Amino acid sequence: MGESIEIGDITISVTRKDVKNVHLSVHPPDGRVTLVTPASTRIDVARAYAITRIGWIRQQQEQLRSQAREAPHAFVGRETHYLWGRRHLLRVTELDAKPEVRLDHRTIHLQVRPGTSRDGRAKVIHAWHLKLLHGAVPPIIDKWESRLGVKVHRHFLQRMTTKWGSCNSKAGTIRLNTELVKKPRDLLEYVIVHEMVHISEPTHSPRFFALLSEHYPSWPEARRELNELPVPQLTGS
Repeated sequence: MGESIEIGDITISVTRKDVKNVHLSVHPPDGRVTLVTPASTRIDVARAYAITRIGWIRQQQEQLRSQAREAPHAFVGRETHYLWGRRHLLRVTELDAKPEVRLDHRTIHLQVRPGTSRDGRAKVIHAWHLKLLHGAVPPIIDKWESRLGVKVHRHFLQRMTTKWGSCNSKAGTIRLNTELVKKPRDLLEYVIVHEMVHISEPTHSPRFFALLSEHYPSWPEARRELNELPVPQLTGS
């Protein structure tokens, strides 16, 4: 069981790592709070630091609570769906043929077999999202490997509820939230660059942010825009 700090109604998960500085984070979409500390830091010292930041924590959590939420999709005709940051209308056709999805200007055409359930329609759309992301991600990785001097051995796509991406620096792999297919392409690139920087600097240390600022100076604006966009309901697609 990991360590945690309780301050009023806020629970902070504590992780000890081989780092020089303390790093406090509030994670979308639900405001989960984590604190990374040097391995030798006493828990009472970590708690004292967290108390000094309690106002900032509450401010970040309030911003996340006020974010727009996407209504759960029913996958029916005339429903609004986002793709690469733009709104599209869904058109559903029932046909006794292999399910498929086509994009026509601002309309997403979903073809399913008659009687396909909401979950069945969602799976067809999700498979299409994966195909789009698997096509979009490798060119971005190729573009940035030489710039950052790192090698991504493999990327994974996964539904995530608390983060946009993650990195296994030892394995040289990155994991991306499939919801990124709904966001503007430049924000997908920002998340990929963020995780690739973690290959050379695993923690959110000053060196990490210095590298990110050197190679992707607009990252604060990208992060703010990403966290201000609608996020999905955890119970829907």
